[in-house]
Amino acid sequence: MTPEQLAADHTVYSCVMGSRAFGLATEDSDTDVRGVYLAPTPLYWRFEKPPTHVEGRWALPRSNEGEGLGNVERSSWELERFCELALRANPNVLECLYSPLVEYADGTGRELLALREAFLSRQAHQTFVRYALGQRRKLDADVRQYGAPRWKHAMHLLRLLMSCRDLLRTGVLTIGVGAERERLLAVRRGEVSWPEVEARMARLAVESDEAVAHSPLPPEPDRARVADFLFRVRRESALGAAVPSGAWSTLDA
Repeated sequence: MTPEQLAADHTVYSCVMGSRAFGLATEDSDTDVRGVYLAPTPLYWRFEKPPTHVEGRWALPRSNEGEGLGNVERSSWELERFCELALRANPNVLECLYSPLVEYADGTGRELLALREAFLSRQAHQTFVRYALGQRRKLDADVRQYGAPRWKHAMHLLRLLMSCRDLLRTGVLTIGVGAERERLLAVRRGEVSWPEVEARMARLAVESDEAVAHSPLPPEPDRARVADFLFRVRRESALGAAVPSGAWSTLDA
């Protein structure tokens, strides 16, 4: 069994992310699909451990949302790795839990979604801002080299900074950009000057810094609640059906 087959056969949650989930899709937007799979517990009793992250093209064997998305490019995390990253407030992972475009969720996936508030904390301020700084350095490098940033990346960085600010202010992670759609798309089209975009980014960063001190979010995520969930899921997997022959091995990768 290949890593792609492992992820496909044991997916517990799958969603569409990127511009389509943010409300920023245009005619040429790709479909960015991300998911979570639960590797059967007995696989961890072998020397060759299952992968923690799989990227590739595969179709889910079943879907509770109609026909699903078929055989598309996907990025998927093993459940434990996904939870680890979400507890660290990784923006790309946290946002998966709030996508309005859910392709598939089984019982475990629905439990994961019900647990999503346990991952939120004021730590998001540091991780979102740190991620934003990394993206900003790339934009600055483009400006130095080409005289202008990659406008699509600038648009998404503004969206991320707005999401961080609003999360810290309200305690709720909002994915859709709502009324900001046209202003952000104007940035993508290069209709807004780089100095003005820089000023927006600086203003959003200050607003996030101001919001964190009075945020309704807890200082730390609820690690104990997430740990209990993982333990129970792993135990149920161990007590379930035996892993079929041909289970994933590094020899297949």
